[in-house]
Amino acid sequence: MIRSAQDAIAAVPYLLGFHPSRSLVVIGFEGRARGTCAIRLDLPAAGAAGKVAALLAGNGFARSLVLGYGPPGEVGESAAAMRAALESAGVPAAEAIRVADGRWWSLTCDDDCCPAEGTPYDISASVLAAQATYAGHVALADRAELVRSVQPLDGLARTAMRDATERAERRPGPAPGEGLAFVLALLARAGTGAAPTDEEVARLGILLTDLRIRDEAWIRIDEDAPAADIAFWRDVLRRVEAPYVPAPASLLAFAAYSAGDGGLANVALERALDTDPAYSMAILLREVINAGIPPSKVRLHMTPDQLAAAYQDEQEAS
Repeated sequence: MIRSAQDAIAAVPYLLGFHPSRSLVVIGFEGRARGTCAIRLDLPAAGAAGKVAALLAGNGFARSLVLGYGPPGEVGESAAAMRAALESAGVPAAEAIRVADGRWWSLTCDDDCCPAEGTPYDISASVLAAQATYAGHVALADRAELVRSVQPLDGLARTAMRDATERAERRPGPAPGEGLAFVLALLARAGTGAAPTDEEVARLGILLTDLRIRDEAWIRIDEDAPAADIAFWRDVLRRVEAPYVPAPASLLAFAAYSAGDGGLANVALERALDTDPAYSMAILLREVINAGIPPSKVRLHMTPDQLAAAYQDEQEAS
């Protein structure tokens, strides 16, 4: 739980997946919504204040925090516009602060209660940071490093995957049920932390182009504890050849969003949509994230039997 400015500063890198710079971060909390929702904007951000406030209010949040990372003038102008919009939308900011160079300054303090030189902070000493790390959350140095964490492997690893994919593409198609059985066995093994071979990743990428198999993998993501799923799908995404990117990228995005890691979800969706701008699962998840819908409201609640019945109904209707 975020109880102070220092808690908020410690939480933001884990909510985003990276340490922000030249950014305005708005955190919604309390109210009808469960948990928190963090939205990051590039500075200057005054023009987006109304949209952000409406998103938080529309999703049932009652209070907010505003954190600006950058120079005083730029942060002050953007934070003031954001605070006014949040107040009008019924999601008032409990606090607004500027963060820079290991110190923070309150933007709501109108007297001499806060030191002019700012208040130092140490994220590494925060209980919130320790809890996030224990839960498997990672805060990378910046957004560029987060983007690199989902980029394709290169060098010898890429050559090996290209060869494995060419072999997999020459294989005859699986017998009925064989492909799904392979994927389910691979997912079960992934839960133990065992990494798939190049041959398995290549075959998986091809099989996931079948939407039924993709959806079978989707409903098996552990939304309560998705750390293992995140590690598995990130590994698969980095290894598959370009034509097979959209499915594992979208599955990684869903697992990341289930964990509250909107930063990783966003960069995974960028890879999916860069490859196929019309990929439906990626488009759906992008709309969910852009609408500011909290992960707690995006749960599938579908069993394998229900998925099978849905596909059966679809076949009978066609």
